[in-house]
Amino acid sequence: MSAAFSTFLDQALGVAREAAAAAAQVIRQHYRSGVAVEIKADATPVTIADREAETIIKNILRRSFPQHAFYGEEHGREGEGDFLWLIDPIDGTKAFVRGYPMFSTQIALMHRGELVLGVSSAAQFGETAWARRGGGAFLDGVPIRVATTSDFGPGTAISIGNVKTLTTDSRWAVLGDLIRRSGRIRGYGDFLHYHLLARGCIDLVIESDVNILDIAALAVIVREAGGIFTDLSGAELSLDTTSALAGTPALHAQALMLMT
Repeated sequence: MSAAFSTFLDQALGVAREAAAAAAQVIRQHYRSGVAVEIKADATPVTIADREAETIIKNILRRSFPQHAFYGEEHGREGEGDFLWLIDPIDGTKAFVRGYPMFSTQIALMHRGELVLGVSSAAQFGETAWARRGGGAFLDGVPIRVATTSDFGPGTAISIGNVKTLTTDSRWAVLGDLIRRSGRIRGYGDFLHYHLLARGCIDLVIESDVNILDIAALAVIVREAGGIFTDLSGAELSLDTTSALAGTPALHAQALMLMT
């Protein structure tokens, strides 16, 4: 990576963090006062908080990068080009509307199909993680790193999220075997288990039903913290990704061998 591109990524990361912080202010206001809920065509909920936060994020990003393209949860794809911002203003809207803090704002940048930076801001939970390619990963300004766990055993912790699809095929039995070989199984879900993975608190995350907007920023953070993040088949993440396998290098390799 050239020095010029690294400098650009530092600038872009700063703008993305600014956008996430601005969105957090709006989200907190609506969280305290409550909002009406609409149901979208895909049967998922949306609120005015989602729409306002996405608009604020885009406005701030566009001010610095007017030629970039955008792909947002609420307004879809806008523009074309080498740089594409991926935005989920409130990942975890169901949690948001039910009044518990397991939701976050996810902002990532993709350059020619490759993820290069990410910001994961959990406004009500009270923490923000960020990373850019080659720059390390941080949680509230403190450098973070995945654990050194190298094998499944009593000390291993696995977290699962959305795994409905996984229950319908042979990989469900594989997951059962991994659980039996591990010390703890949890379902932290959403942003939280990826934050925990990146800071070395758990060792492996498995999800079979996700959207790229849910995980793009988190993938950059986990990778810059020393972890491996692919889909369940081991493929690189793309706009069409629907699953996630993330973990320490050793456990990811072992889980992937069993899953494929």
